[in-house]
Amino acid sequence: MFIELTRTYFPEGTNGKLECEGKFICNTIELPWKNNEKRVSCIPEGKYFIRKRYSQKFKWHLEVVDVENRSLILFHPANNAFKELNGCIAPVTTLSGPGLGLLSRKAFEKLKTLVYEVLDRKESVELLITT
Repeated sequence: MFIELTRTYFPEGTNGKLECEGKFICNTIELPWKNNEKRVSCIPEGKYFIRKRYSQKFKWHLEVVDVENRSLILFHPANNAFKELNGCIAPVTTLSGPGLGLLSRKAFEKLKTLVYEVLDRKESVELLITT
């Protein structure tokens, strides 16, 4: 399965739209682009694979793997990129400003359900990030 994240960059944060085969999944928020600096920048545009991951903090969530010079880039709920993200991607139902969104848990559950169904069939999920 291919998921495409189309971004719009702002100095205050990065907003995006996630689609699968042309069908809208949800919006996203991220930190602004700051040359892929750890914990303060969104990750570079490109192709990545997504896998399941579990942690005490986020329970079952999604991880973007093989990001150059970065680790633990996750999809997890958050409504404010600056307050809640360290380089990760947060699905949101509605965008409310640069790097800001609403109803993140609802959007995250929708994305997680879609991706887990594919991963449970032992198929790959590829993420393409573009402008």
